[in-house]
Amino acid sequence: MFYCIFAVFGGLCGYNVALQSQKFYSALSGVPLYTNFAALILLGILVGIILAPLLANLMVRSVDAVAVGLQKLSLQEVLMGSAGLLFGLIVAFFINLALQAINFSKIPFVGDYLGPFLIVLTTVFFSFLGAFFGSRLVFIHSFRNLLETGTAAPWGRSYFILDTSVIIDGRICDVCEAGFLEGTLVVPQFVLNELQRVADSEDAQKRNRGRRGLDILHKLRQHPGLHIEKKDFEETAVDSKLIRLAQDLKLPLLTTDYNLHKVASLQNIRVLNINELASAMKPVVLPGEEIPVKLIRDGKEAGQGVGFLEDGTMVVVEKGRRHVGERVFVEVTSIVQNNAGKMIFGRFKGLTGGIRPPMASSTEAVEEPSASLVDFEPNGSNGSTSRDITKLLAEESTPKRSA
Repeated sequence: MFYCIFAVFGGLCGYNVALQSQKFYSALSGVPLYTNFAALILLGILVGIILAPLLANLMVRSVDAVAVGLQKLSLQEVLMGSAGLLFGLIVAFFINLALQAINFSKIPFVGDYLGPFLIVLTTVFFSFLGAFFGSRLVFIHSFRNLLETGTAAPWGRSYFILDTSVIIDGRICDVCEAGFLEGTLVVPQFVLNELQRVADSEDAQKRNRGRRGLDILHKLRQHPGLHIEKKDFEETAVDSKLIRLAQDLKLPLLTTDYNLHKVASLQNIRVLNINELASAMKPVVLPGEEIPVKLIRDGKEAGQGVGFLEDGTMVVVEKGRRHVGERVFVEVTSIVQNNAGKMIFGRFKGLTGGIRPPMASSTEAVEEPSASLVDFEPNGSNGSTSRDITKLLAEESTPKRSA
């Protein structure tokens, strides 16, 4: 097709050159004149055939580049961009009508070229401007919703991108059902593909995690704002694609992945971590309060028992080793907070099913906590002095009384 087009175009150019140059060989007539016309026409056809593959390859590469660029966009962005392009051409048409009414020929030197230049410039500028703003109007979830509500919220206010970890975690369903997360949940297509690969894995544990994620997505279908985003990127890692998508759409990212949280935060992406939400919702316990807890194992120090609250907080109980396996009341003595979490230290007060021991009277001194509890460090490194004091206190059979 390109060979035929450029051959015909080259022949017409050769014929036009022969007509324009006829005055230079006006003495020719008959066969020499026709021979000269034929030679110029054949020369134009030859030049067209030579240039055809070069120009064809250039045009094909340009079309391929445009096609690849369009594949990175979602269907919604392409449709809205096309509508914006049409609107920009209409605006440019009316502006060009006004420009044609202006006489630029009075301007010296550039007057004859200024009018056509401005017409081309306004056409290209408003076309690209309309396409850009049209493609950015991707907040319209569907035209039916737009017609029903009459308004639409832009990207970033009530839209959240879900990653694979938060879907498999499953707590996002409870948060949505409780009404604390309103808006549209955006699930990228590459996240669905990763969930399917995990669900088809040969490893039983991975397969169960993938199927759990698909079940959570099936429950999220009842959420009115669930949206599947088709946009994809060249990166192979899913985390990199999530960061690119959050940057392009200017949306916050919902995750439970600690590493993804840190990397996204470094790139100025708003990240909502479900684990941080769960940590913030833990009940506040103050020293002196009594809490019920079930002791499940022995502690590292002599006489200690260890239990856990419902939110996973570890509780170290002094003199609780004898009651491992039982549910007891614990008086909180201190709380240690570090990067790994929170630990509660306390002393045994009594069994939950029995009668609590009486509180110390004013004439009796309150028993001091053991040094093993005071000097306990979360990393397990305790000094020899604390163990000696622990042994000494364990040998005492009766509490000391005040003078």
